[in-house]
Amino acid sequence: MREIVVLSGKGGAGKTSVTAAFAALAENKIVCDLDVDAPDLHILLDPQNTVAEEFLSGNIAQVEESDCDGCGICRGVCRFEAVTITARGKAAIDPRRCEGCKACVALCPRRTIAFPPRVCGYFARSDTRFGPLIHARLDPGGENSGRLVALLKRNAKELAERQGHELILCDGAPGIACPVISSLSGATLAVLVTEPTPSGTHDLLRVAELCDHFRLPMGVIINKADINPEEAARIEAACAAKGRTVLGRLPYSPDVTLAMKARKTLPEYGGPLADDIARLWEAANALANACAKAK
Repeated sequence: MREIVVLSGKGGAGKTSVTAAFAALAENKIVCDLDVDAPDLHILLDPQNTVAEEFLSGNIAQVEESDCDGCGICRGVCRFEAVTITARGKAAIDPRRCEGCKACVALCPRRTIAFPPRVCGYFARSDTRFGPLIHARLDPGGENSGRLVALLKRNAKELAERQGHELILCDGAPGIACPVISSLSGATLAVLVTEPTPSGTHDLLRVAELCDHFRLPMGVIINKADINPEEAARIEAACAAKGRTVLGRLPYSPDVTLAMKARKTLPEYGGPLADDIARLWEAANALANACAKAK
C-alpha cells in the first residue's frame, strides 16, 4: 500500500487543488484530509453519507453548582483566569479559558469540580464521487491536532486494508508544525506544492528539510511558475543541488478559481490545466511506485 501526502510550506500555494485533482485521476484509493485545523477538501469533493464521531482529547474542569459553597479557592489557583464567582455565589468555569491543568480539581475542599474528557472536534468517514473520504475538524482552540491526524491516518489505513485499496492520498496541513509532522509518519512520498515567491521558496525549503529529517522521498511541483520564471528557476536549482525531484510546473490560470466556483476538480473542469495536472499525476504516481519498491 502506498501513501502520498501533499504538503506546502505555506497556505495558498495550491496544495488542496492539486490533491483534489489527483483524487480525480488516481485509481483504487482512499482520500484523507489531514488539515484538521482548516479542512477544505470537502468543498470540492462534496462528501455524502457522513458518519462522524466525537474527538476527545484532554480534560476540562466543570463545577457541580449544587455542592459549591463559593469559597473561591479555585479562582485563586487558576492561572488562566477561567474561574469566576457568579451572583449566586457559585464558582463557574469558562470552557474557552480552561486549559485542563487540574489545579482547581485537586485543591477544591468540597470536591465539587468534575474533570470529564474534552470534546475537541470530530472525525468522520464519507462517500464521494472519487471514493471514501476520511476527514475531521478540530474545534477552534482545540488541542492535539497531531493526535487527530494520527487517528485519521490509522482509520484510512484500516479501511484501505479492509476494502483492498492500494493508495491513500492525503491533503496535509500547511507549515511544519505538529499536524504536518504527524502526517509524514508512514508515508511513501511527499508531494510539495510551492509558488515562485520569496515566501514560497523559504517555506518550501523548510518543509523539504523536514522531509529530509524523516528520510521521506519528495517531489516538488512549482505552481503558478510563469508569474516569476526567475524564482521558479532558483527553486529548481535549489532542488537539484539537494537531489530533490521536481515533478514539473503549473502555469497561472483563472481556470483554478473557476473550477472551485463550480465545485469541480481541474480534470473535471477541463481546459489546458487538465492535461498539465495529468502529467504531474503520472510523474508523482511513478515516483511513489519507485519509492514503494525501494523500501
